Amino acid sequence: MNRRDMIKLAALGTSAGVLGAMNKQGEAMAATYEKATTGLAPLKITDVKTFLTIPDTQNLVVVKIETSEPGLYGLGCASYRRRPHLVAEAVERYLKPFLIGKDPDQIEDLWQTSFNMSYWRNGSIFNNALSGMDQALWDIKGKRANMPVYQLLGGKVRFAVDCYSHARGNDLETVEGQVKDLMKKGFRHIRIQIGGYAGEGLPGTPDFKKHGFGSEEDIYIDPRIYLEKLPILFGHIRKTCGKQVQLLHDIHERINPLDAINLIKNLEEFDPFFIEDPFPPETPQHYFNMLREQTSAPIAMGELFNNPTEWITLISSMLIDFIRVHVSHVGGLSVARKIAVLGEMFNVRTAWHGHGVSPVGHAANASLDLVVPNFGIQEVVVFNDATKEVFPGCPEIKDGYMFVNEAPGYGVDFDEELSKKFPIVDEPLNWPPIRKYDGTAVRP
Repeated sequence: MNRRDMIKLAALGTSAGVLGAMNKQGEAMAATYEKATTGLAPLKITDVKTFLTIPDTQNLVVVKIETSEPGLYGLGCASYRRRPHLVAEAVERYLKPFLIGKDPDQIEDLWQTSFNMSYWRNGSIFNNALSGMDQALWDIKGKRANMPVYQLLGGKVRFAVDCYSHARGNDLETVEGQVKDLMKKGFRHIRIQIGGYAGEGLPGTPDFKKHGFGSEEDIYIDPRIYLEKLPILFGHIRKTCGKQVQLLHDIHERINPLDAINLIKNLEEFDPFFIEDPFPPETPQHYFNMLREQTSAPIAMGELFNNPTEWITLISSMLIDFIRVHVSHVGGLSVARKIAVLGEMFNVRTAWHGHGVSPVGHAANASLDLVVPNFGIQEVVVFNDATKEVFPGCPEIKDGYMFVNEAPGYGVDFDEELSKKFPIVDEPLNWPPIRKYDGTAVRP
């Protein structure tokens, strides 16, 4: 054996000795831990169930994952109110066979392998199915650890979740009255709208209906009336309700990008908390650059996002101030957690979408809201009595704050039998066409 081979052999022997020592040290640490805790027995996923219910006005999709430990299960929100049957089919036909027999503790691995199994990715249907799985696995993890999910994510950095509510009407006085009522209930942040989105439903008969174009049920908007009335509304609410209340507004992508930029510039003097969705997700970045260059009004985007390419550049280029995704549409708690971390690096705050989200989904939203340092605001949903009965342990709203049940997991349960009393509407759940006065179709 030459000198070089002898050196190699000696080095290998030394490495083996070090590795052996490390292995023994690891075994000793594991033994110490085992003595200090009861330990967690291995688990397997034994069943995956999907439930469709509508105890209030929104179709809800709930995923339940059962395990080999009797009585241990997790709940996840997969609510896509306009395509609930497709989400349920994706869970039952594709996710369920893949998940049964797997280890529910492996949340990230199960998400990644499930995400890749269909090859084509980032669709809202399968993202919601993934969310139902992902959120349910986190619920199981919390119950296994005997901790609320927010504790697994690092623990609270605030005592509760500040929320915003909604005030809308076809005239200034109606909106003013609603804002004052919400302020009395403790809300510090209120979204104000004149008419519906982009003035939907304001008085007038559109020309397309006079000429028999489209359908009688089609919605119409007049962007010019909306652009004229909205700054007046902001000025009126500031004058009558004061400067302490934080005002928000949702353009809902319904107007021309240049009109949106000019509108936001006109609203800047009223100190809005944020203006939401000025452009459709498909809008070229050029318009976001123009908007950022011309106004300092905070911008929220993301309700329609389901693909990382839609938010990564906007966040990293600091072209928005609030990320507004619907957590189940992007793939669940695990994805939203990564979005929040990315936002923290670029001073972008969270403002998760709340409309059409189940109590399980809101508890998942709150689990992140309570722990991320860059939390901004949470859209509120006040649950009716039927929803509270179907979902025992619903988050509570007090003085404009959302408080979660402090039980392990999300602290929310689900009454399967009672949910059957509220079957979802079994018909096409399409957003009705929205048109300008000449009948031109507008994005929702």
